Amino acid sequence: MLRRMLLATCLPLVKLICRLAFDRRFLRGRHFEQSNAGWYWAWRGLWWQKLLGFNRHVPWPVTPLARVLEPDGIEFDPDDINNFQSHGCYFSNARGGRIVIGKGTYIAPNVGIITTNHDPRDPDRHLPPRDVVIGEQCWIGMNAVILPGVVLGDRTVVAAGSVVGRSFRRGNVVLVGVPARVSMSIPETEAAEPTPSGERDA
Repeated sequence: MLRRMLLATCLPLVKLICRLAFDRRFLRGRHFEQSNAGWYWAWRGLWWQKLLGFNRHVPWPVTPLARVLEPDGIEFDPDDINNFQSHGCYFSNARGGRIVIGKGTYIAPNVGIITTNHDPRDPDRHLPPRDVVIGEQCWIGMNAVILPGVVLGDRTVVAAGSVVGRSFRRGNVVLVGVPARVSMSIPETEAAEPTPSGERDA
């Protein structure tokens, strides 16, 4: 609380310094314009990223307890920079893989998003990367893992602890389990209740 009060007091100076340290394209959106949370994350990032070297190569604020491999291959809306403040998240897009995170999507702590697997015939080698695309307004629950090549449609919920190894492009579904399967459909109208569903439209 004290740190946030001091931040608010020195906000003009904080903004000036952070704009020199981070790419300004990411220092905008709801967390910077509607609250001071983004500036707090950026100020914290000056110490952890720029001075101590945790995720130093990332041009936006990231918690030191998450790992981002290749920021140039990650696409997201600045409104959703909160996803990079979740502890334990692993954005693994090495060797040219792309991770696309749709606007309004939330990612819980300890989520792994991976674009490249080890070669099962030779673990010292990696298979070619396959992009991961997550639709808009999705929810990826704690400890979930999304594997290479997965595409999730809009408003997909991945339950905590699930492992998603194939695409579910239709969206509006809840995925549960290892491997993940459709547990129920999410109605598009708020008044309706979720209905059980099979994997028929995966």
